[in-house]
Amino acid sequence: MRIQYSVFLTLMLLSICSNAMGADITQQPTLADYSDGEKWVWKYRGVTKSGEVRANGKDTKRIISKNGKLFMVTASRTFPLNEIVKPDNGKSSRYYWPLQVGKKWTYEQHWESEDGTKGSTIQDAEVLSYKAETVEAGTFMAYTIQYKGQIKNTRGYSANVEDIHIYAPELKTFIKLTQEQDDYLYIEELIEYSQ
Repeated sequence: MRIQYSVFLTLMLLSICSNAMGADITQQPTLADYSDGEKWVWKYRGVTKSGEVRANGKDTKRIISKNGKLFMVTASRTFPLNEIVKPDNGKSSRYYWPLQVGKKWTYEQHWESEDGTKGSTIQDAEVLSYKAETVEAGTFMAYTIQYKGQIKNTRGYSANVEDIHIYAPELKTFIKLTQEQDDYLYIEELIEYSQ
């Protein structure tokens, strides 16, 4: 009887530990996770070490429905939401799904700015934690993801860059972004969320 009780107790503890470990694993959001009328508002500010303000304002994204299809509206464009939530599990993605504490990958993006300058961002990424995080919009369970690497462009610019993304699965986006790029500090924080 003691052996059966010990086996039962061991299996129960393993089950509890397994469930607890699985609680901080997040899959990529799907189309079904969004709803018409959802809205996110961030404030942002970018300042050099000498005090020059290079960015200051607000950014808004919202979900709208047209002809039964969902779209994400930003300041510059309207995107079909099904394009944004396409499964993306490449090892060079911004978020390498599923997210979980301890996961590591290399984020790589090649881009072209509005003026035609081409560049790349290559950073080693790691999910550092999953815990309650507070921003102006409220307190949410969130992952802290650190990105460290370099940004370069065809005009000869090169800088070391470190980003910290605080990603809240409940909101399907980051709630805070901090970027340090040589002498420049950029911070973006969620100040409003509504459904």
